Amino acid sequence: MVMKRLWLIFAQTVTVCLGILFLVATLRPQWLPGGTPGTDAAPAAVPGAAPASYAAAVARAAPSVVNIYTAKHVDVPLVPLPADPRLEQFLRGLPGFTRREASTSLGSGVIVRADGTILTNYHVIEAADAIEVRLRDGRRAAAKLVGADPESDLAVLKIGLPDLPAIAFDPAPSVRVGDVVLAIGNPFGVGQTTTQGIVSAVGRNRLGLNTYEDFIQTDAAINPGNSGGALIDTRGELVGINTAIYSETGGSLGIGFAIPAAAAHHILDEILAHGRVRRGWLGLEPQDITPDLAQAFGLKDTRGAIVARILPGGPAARAGVRVGDVIRSLDGQPVEDAYDLVNRLAPLPTDSTARLALLRQGRTLTLDVKVGVRPPARGPAR
Repeated sequence: MVMKRLWLIFAQTVTVCLGILFLVATLRPQWLPGGTPGTDAAPAAVPGAAPASYAAAVARAAPSVVNIYTAKHVDVPLVPLPADPRLEQFLRGLPGFTRREASTSLGSGVIVRADGTILTNYHVIEAADAIEVRLRDGRRAAAKLVGADPESDLAVLKIGLPDLPAIAFDPAPSVRVGDVVLAIGNPFGVGQTTTQGIVSAVGRNRLGLNTYEDFIQTDAAINPGNSGGALIDTRGELVGINTAIYSETGGSLGIGFAIPAAAAHHILDEILAHGRVRRGWLGLEPQDITPDLAQAFGLKDTRGAIVARILPGGPAARAGVRVGDVIRSLDGQPVEDAYDLVNRLAPLPTDSTARLALLRQGRTLTLDVKVGVRPPARGPAR
């Protein structure tokens, strides 16, 4: 009987102690060994966690993003024009049939050098009679067009104001899918606006927007008026120039495109040094190899590019390249398709030598072609 009572007392004591220990561990863990005196337990910080705010990045970059207003004069018909293009052209030439009206548009730009050099999109200032730049601090200035590159949709402007904030730029940026980015611009003319998203894809091309395409895709909202504005990272450094959106309504659907900052700065340097962008050129027109063409040419796969046309007297013609040749590699590296060939030729220096590996009527041969300068596709805006 005595042993049974002692066992009951022991069991009750253990139960009470365990209950007290549970309460202390739940309400006052710092009282236990290993706890931090005077503080409640906190979760460990996650390395690389996103900041709670991007205000510092925006404060660093936003003063470098400007609003661009353009004005041009257009001929507006006084009566509806017919559907026949030839008759329309004839009527437009008649005196008194049209009147001149001023048309205005807006976009964005980025101050990339403290001397007033600004990068924007070519389509923002195309055919403009006057260009005005407005800074975030309220200052305004007339802008001069230094040069433009329609094939990449970039243009360089210059303004003459003091104390201009140039945006920070990493010459070797590492933009990855999933990185947080911020788009700064002037959408719909409401004033400077910042939107946030991630990098959805890199290396986007074949969109039919420009001759040379290597876009960063982002879901940060880009709307009309954002063109030419800055795409920045969470440090406030430039990673791209906002250029275009995919939209069925005119508004943002979460698919926007930006020209990578490294490519934009290369074009900037070319325009400032030479007045235009010099690109490598062989004087030939490549074509993709479709499955039907591969079968017709007796090829095992569709890799490479077929020479569809050759400019008489051009570099390729002088080197002996012929229409129908299949270009399989450039300087020892395989050519995937016609787009790959054109983009790899573009950065080659003028007067350098490009080595082409060709297939011609089932035979393999190698030709050295002296690289020329690609003629401009069309003139600059002004």
